[in-house]
Amino acid sequence: MTGSEPGFRFHVGALTDKGRVRSHNEDSVASIPETGLWAVADGMGGHAAGDVASAMIVEELASLGVPVSAQDQRARVLERLDRAHHRILAHVGGNGLSAAGAAVAVLLIHQAELTCIWAGDSRIYLWRDDCLTRLTRDHSEVAQMVAAGLMTEAEARVAPRRNVITRAIGVGAQAQPEMVGGAVRAGDRLLLCSDGLTEHLDAADLALLLSRPDPAADVAARLIAETLDRGATDNVSVIVVDCEAAPLPEDAP
Repeated sequence: MTGSEPGFRFHVGALTDKGRVRSHNEDSVASIPETGLWAVADGMGGHAAGDVASAMIVEELASLGVPVSAQDQRARVLERLDRAHHRILAHVGGNGLSAAGAAVAVLLIHQAELTCIWAGDSRIYLWRDDCLTRLTRDHSEVAQMVAAGLMTEAEARVAPRRNVITRAIGVGAQAQPEMVGGAVRAGDRLLLCSDGLTEHLDAADLALLLSRPDPAADVAARLIAETLDRGATDNVSVIVVDCEAAPLPEDAP
């Protein structure tokens, strides 16, 4: 899939799989290059809860429209995450459910401005100049312990409560996404993923696969395949976005 923003053309691979263990897929993905938006939503709460929650988030984000600025783009996304949050709460209350919600990671690109908006432990990575950088930080119990110096990253990967998140869309009185910004360059490769990927692939694995000079769609497929080969105990979703400088119009000076 390809799309473009002024100054950039995007090549995208977006895939989701239920994995080897789960009976159904609670993840949802959105890839809308024409509005500069990509998202992974990792639902929780079981059938008719987690899958509904992640679908509601993607449905709201799909209504973004074409933003006039990066600030407008961010404001529209925050508004839609808030709407999704309250729709999920209403779904829980109206169907007698104990809980439902979803972790979400949203990547926004408007011209050369990049924004990450997220809640939970779905992640966004940047592969640039042969270096992998994680742009998000997990909202999880183990991430808090690592930040406090009470646990190492290696210990966090195998901790019994490693999947307990502290923020999610649809959980709590208000949505509490976090946001960071930056700039995108031609040649950048970005990865969005649910924790079903990072449960099995560490940073070295991701760097190896993202360094391949293959099209984004092939890299996304390889990431999914590698996770399935390693057991895929959870649903797994990935979006790979390659940023290419768009050619100037023929009549440009």
